[in-house]
Amino acid sequence: MTKVSGFSRRDFLKLSALSLGSMAFNGFPPPFEEQDYNSSLVGRITVDRQAAIYEDPRFHSGIVRWTLQDELIQLYYPLTTVEGPPYNPLWYRVWGGYLHSAYVQPVEFHYNEPLDSLPESGQLAEVSVAYTQAYGYSQNKSWMASYRLYYETTHWITDIVTGPDGHVWYQLTSELTNTLIYYVAAQHLRPIPDDEIAPISPEIPFNEKRIEVSLPGQYFTAFEWNQPIYRARISSGAGSIPVPRGLQTPRGTFHITSKSPSKHMGGVQASGAPDEYILPGVPWTSFFIFESGVAFHGTFWHSNFGLQMSHGCINLRNADAKWLFRWVTPTYELPVTDRSGWDVRGYGTEIIIS
Repeated sequence: MTKVSGFSRRDFLKLSALSLGSMAFNGFPPPFEEQDYNSSLVGRITVDRQAAIYEDPRFHSGIVRWTLQDELIQLYYPLTTVEGPPYNPLWYRVWGGYLHSAYVQPVEFHYNEPLDSLPESGQLAEVSVAYTQAYGYSQNKSWMASYRLYYETTHWITDIVTGPDGHVWYQLTSELTNTLIYYVAAQHLRPIPDDEIAPISPEIPFNEKRIEVSLPGQYFTAFEWNQPIYRARISSGAGSIPVPRGLQTPRGTFHITSKSPSKHMGGVQASGAPDEYILPGVPWTSFFIFESGVAFHGTFWHSNFGLQMSHGCINLRNADAKWLFRWVTPTYELPVTDRSGWDVRGYGTEIIIS
C-alpha cells in the first residue's frame, strides 16, 4: 500500500527525472543535499505568456522573459523558498533564472515499438512524450491537424494504420462517440498493461473505504478501516459559488458514481488552447456528482496543486488520480473486453468534502 504524506524534492526527482541524450550539459551544480540529482529534467510550459522566468525565485524579482505555451525548458533542479507562495513553494532553476512550477508539466520522452496487432476490444494507452500532434482524415481534405495530445493523457487505440509519413500510426477513438476519430504516431503512445491498472485492495468491504477532502487545506486523504493510507494535494474548484451555478467544488457527502480511464472534457473542436477548455484524453476520472460532471481526475494543464484552479472538479497529479481510480469502487473487471466496460457505474466509495 502506498502512503503519500508530502511532496519532497527527493520524491519529485525520483518520480520525474528523465535522461535525454540530446539535451546540452549544464554547468549548474546540484543542490548539496541531493546526491541523486538528475540534470536532464524537462518541463513543458502549459500556458501562453503567463509563466515568467524571474531573476530570483520570487514573484517580485525582475522578469527575465515570458515563456510560451508548449515551450520545452531544461529544469536544472527544483527548489523551495521561504517566500513561497506557501500553497506551492516549488520553483525550478532554469537557463537565465528561476521558473515557478504552477504552469510547468514535468515530462519524459519514451519512444515505443508499435504493436503488431490489437485486442478485438482495442487497447488503452498513454502519451509518453511531451506532446504529439494528432491528425484527422477525410477523403476530400486528406490529412488535417487535429488535437495536440499531451504527456500522460490516455486514449483508446482502435486500429493500426499507415500514417501520413509512411510509418505506423494508431487510430484513436474518443469515448465521446465512435465518430470522433483521430490518428497519432504509434511510437508516441505506450500501451498500458492490465496489471498496471488492476484494482487496489478490492477485498476491502465497500463501507470500509472513504475519501475525505479538505477544501481549506487543498488535499484529500483515503481511509481503509478508519486508518489513513494515502494523502495527496489537490486543486479544487475556483470561485465562491458551488457548481452548477458557479465553479466552487461543493461541500457535502457524496459517492463515486462512475469511472473512466480517459475522458474528453469541454468542447470538441480542436484548438489546442487549454483556456478554451478543449481537453481530450483527461486521465483517470472518478465522478462523484454525475449530473454536473464533478470528478477527481488527472491534470496536464497546470501543476499548481494547493490552490483552487478548476471548474468544479478536483484536479490531481496524474499519478494520484491513477491511484484513486484503481482504489475507489465501483470496481471494474480485467481484462476489459469492450471500451464500454471501462464506463463503470454504481453506488461507489463515500466522499466527504468539507
